[in-house]
Amino acid sequence: MSLPPGKDNVCVSCEFEQNLGIIREIYFFSTMPLEIVKVLAYLCAREDFKAGDYLFQQGDDDGRAFYFVSGRAGLVCSEEDTDHVVRHVEEGEFLGGLSLLGNMPRLFSLKTLTDTTCLILTREKFKKAAERYPEIMPKIIQSVIKGIRDWERKFFLSHAMGCNDCRRNLGVSLI
Repeated sequence: MSLPPGKDNVCVSCEFEQNLGIIREIYFFSTMPLEIVKVLAYLCAREDFKAGDYLFQQGDDDGRAFYFVSGRAGLVCSEEDTDHVVRHVEEGEFLGGLSLLGNMPRLFSLKTLTDTTCLILTREKFKKAAERYPEIMPKIIQSVIKGIRDWERKFFLSHAMGCNDCRRNLGVSLI
């Protein structure tokens, strides 16, 4: 097997170990056995983006999940020829896990604000791992359920109780 230019076995091994550490900490994968996490760490790829690059655009179904190793991006919603920055995505954040599970056209665009490095897992690679290890799907479902519940508790219940309009949007965890 030949290595990409400029890479040697030491670099590849170090990157794998770093990827493994990252995957083990991501809530989406945190309940999986180490053997499966190792497979996912191997299947991930690091990609560098320049400031101003789009990781995905609104309406895309790219089937990719991103972990921000470094850098910062803006989550942008476009409506009537106007872009609205919904929030910023920073180093250490994971997003796009649901896109690994099935078709998920993006509701937002994600544009880098600085040079950025992401660890990326694609739906196709995740699907191959899930076919080989079918026991991961119940664990993923539990992780998604917990993630939705924790998100609603953290962002809505703690901040929205004094806002009538916000309270009307509570209940995503009831889906």
